[in-house]
Amino acid sequence: MGKKRIVAKTEEELIKEKEKVEQAVKKEIKKEVSFRLEKGKIFISSTYNNTLISLTDEKGNVLTQRSSGSIGFRGTKKGTAYAASQVANAIGFICKKLKIKEFEVYIKGIGAGRESALRTLANQGLDIVLIKDTTPIPHNGCRPPKVRRV
Repeated sequence: MGKKRIVAKTEEELIKEKEKVEQAVKKEIKKEVSFRLEKGKIFISSTYNNTLISLTDEKGNVLTQRSSGSIGFRGTKKGTAYAASQVANAIGFICKKLKIKEFEVYIKGIGAGRESALRTLANQGLDIVLIKDTTPIPHNGCRPPKVRRV
């Protein structure tokens, strides 16, 4: 096996990485909305490996979406709570630009980012009307695979 080599980053590299993430958060919106939006829906999908947040109008048409990878996190860092909070920060920035007033938040998944993303959205000053957990739960559906014997 051998020894594992751990590479420690210097403070300069950490500062550069943080600036890169902040720059990606404040990216311009590509899609302009021609009509005035009053309400919107935010869908948070949090897995062990990533956090995805989509912003839609009332009908469910996607206006924009962000993920941990699109902001600049790579590898195992995408699944962290900090990455999820940065994604929520980016979505909050877009919501303020679009001037949407009320939101319904739908959370799906069991990742580390679900709580931190919701808290960040609430701290952004967004008016959250509804919070709903839509995580799929089996009601003793499929039969599990047989036990592995080694």
